[in-house]
Amino acid sequence: MAQLVHYPAYLFVALIALLSAAAACGALFMQRAFPISDDARDNYNVVQGATLTLLALLIGFTLSMAVSRYDQRKNYEEEEANAIGTEYVRADLIDEADAPKIKALLAQYVELRIEFYKTRNAHALDTLNNKTTALQAQLWASVRGAALARPTPITALAVSGMNDVLNTQGYTQAAWLNRIPVSAWGLMIAIAFFSNLMQGYGARGTTGRRVLLFVLPVTVALSLSLIADIDSPRGGLIRVVPINMISLQQSLGAMP
Repeated sequence: MAQLVHYPAYLFVALIALLSAAAACGALFMQRAFPISDDARDNYNVVQGATLTLLALLIGFTLSMAVSRYDQRKNYEEEEANAIGTEYVRADLIDEADAPKIKALLAQYVELRIEFYKTRNAHALDTLNNKTTALQAQLWASVRGAALARPTPITALAVSGMNDVLNTQGYTQAAWLNRIPVSAWGLMIAIAFFSNLMQGYGARGTTGRRVLLFVLPVTVALSLSLIADIDSPRGGLIRVVPINMISLQQSLGAMP
């Protein structure tokens, strides 16, 4: 399940199969094995309504969690772009010999950060993270030497700006790793399974009406897949587009 929730399309197919099977099992087997008497129908409706209400609350709560994490990833992308742009300007506060080198390193760093947001390949991501770490070491060394040579308040501004560049990358990395727990997914899918089982178990009417049993599996599968899509930074269709980073990259060429 831990891997399945990273790929919303596969999760949708698996949920359709699982939840439809649960509804069919309730309608075809449980009704025959344990028929509900008219006296017990009222009590059954109460339990079924409570189960569906609990499922709806869990879906709503989990969707809220996924959206908040998505917004957090967008906010950190904006903060990271602002930090890099600020440091690019502050590089001029260091002596003229080091400023061009720092600006060139920052331009390379922006390119790596844009690739971080766009890539979906796990192997490429590992390579990208290694390059980012190495480039961060070069960036810090470039301002560290200048700060030790000229420990002035003006130089300190450049050092502080570089510190913000490195920190925001760490915040972004943490936000992308902050996902909905697997235990929450397991609980939600389990309740969805039993909800569909009860829906099939309590169904009455002709075979044509029982086609409506598959409305709930499709609805729940779509809802959970949407949550997985929002919560998955790389596996879904809804992703954070590095608009601010791309805008920054375009503006760096116009800066002196």
